[in-house]
Amino acid sequence: MTKTNESKKRYALVGLGGRSHMYLDAIMNKYQATSTVVGICDTNRKRLEFANTRAAKKYSHAPVPAYAAKEFGQMIKDQKPDIVIVTSIDRTHHHYIIQAMDMGCDVITEKPMTVDAEKCQAIVDTVKRTGRDLRVTFNYRYSPSRTKVKELLMQGAIGEVKSVHFEWLLDTQHGADYFRRWHRDKKNSGGLMVHKSTHHFDLVNWWLNSTPQVVFGFGSLAFYGKANGEARGAYRPYFRSTGEEAAKGDPFALDLRADEGLEGLYYKAEKEDGYIRDQNVFGDGISIEDTMNLVVRYQSGAQMSYSLTAYSPYEGYRVVFNGTKGRLELEETEKTYISSGKSHITDGVTESHRITVFPHWEKAYQVERPQAEGGHGGGDVVLLEELFGTGQKKDPFGRAANFIDGAQSILTGIAANQSFATGLPVRTVDLVRF
Repeated sequence: MTKTNESKKRYALVGLGGRSHMYLDAIMNKYQATSTVVGICDTNRKRLEFANTRAAKKYSHAPVPAYAAKEFGQMIKDQKPDIVIVTSIDRTHHHYIIQAMDMGCDVITEKPMTVDAEKCQAIVDTVKRTGRDLRVTFNYRYSPSRTKVKELLMQGAIGEVKSVHFEWLLDTQHGADYFRRWHRDKKNSGGLMVHKSTHHFDLVNWWLNSTPQVVFGFGSLAFYGKANGEARGAYRPYFRSTGEEAAKGDPFALDLRADEGLEGLYYKAEKEDGYIRDQNVFGDGISIEDTMNLVVRYQSGAQMSYSLTAYSPYEGYRVVFNGTKGRLELEETEKTYISSGKSHITDGVTESHRITVFPHWEKAYQVERPQAEGGHGGGDVVLLEELFGTGQKKDPFGRAANFIDGAQSILTGIAANQSFATGLPVRTVDLVRF
């Protein structure tokens, strides 16, 4: 039975970059019986117009009331949303999360929850003060392969986990893209240790049912950036690539006019705020790392070695668990992509996977996982069903992530950034009070 408009959950969304359209598409299409978008908000008028034009074209959806960023509070007063979805630039997450909760709304936020310990503490304090609900959308928890690993660990397939080795590879398309856009400035993103690795650190916290205690690591900008480009003869003298003669033939160049989403969200919008989406990955002004290695100790006593490389020839990862009864390995390759507002269909699609259990004294065996469709290993589809669907099934794997999970995931990355800067180990338990 279809719900009436009065019984639908009312959502407002702030931040209309590429990731926002996964939520807008879900609400306006599959979940229109349970949910409705009552307001959209962004710093850029052209992106607001693009979102409404796109919704009308794809779903014959009426225009959604649109607000400038400075009108965020007015949007909440006018439209009275039940839940605010935050998909803005990372360094602004805390601002919108806190204001929304103070104004009586629950919040769903994209990862990372925020970018540093001070902002994280402010969010934690606000949740405690207001009693509002804050969800962090860790879609990787929901992909069948990662859920299967959780199930195997819960079943004791390899006993108690004592160590983890986790290597993640970003390729020269997807990985390079972080060095073209706002993510290249650590003040905006917290660097890849926070913006990207929060996914991975959350998975380990969830898999181990534990939290980080001490982090030590090294990180460097070893591939991208002007100095590295010049040293290898890869530097070309252009600031941005679209329409630039010097960028022709450069495999790292991005033409924003070649993709409808990139053109509408960014190229046609850049005169509004000056944001350039296609900067030279071998240019100046990059303050994030592309080569990172950590060791982490968890409250459970388990240890992890972690590596992130942002210039691999292919996209994928390998995670290994060593336990008291054996070893578990998960390997996946993913289809590369560039975030351009195509929803969840093409982002991080799994191309191949293998789960292997090596019991002590017994023959190793392969473990099948259910077929996955959609982005991020099939996690996006399952996550959206949980957020907007009608069913309230109990999840034996505890995949829904709250503000504590959001905070614990970024604490590893925040501690890593401190360790990079000081050369010393950092106690995550000293960074935020819960």
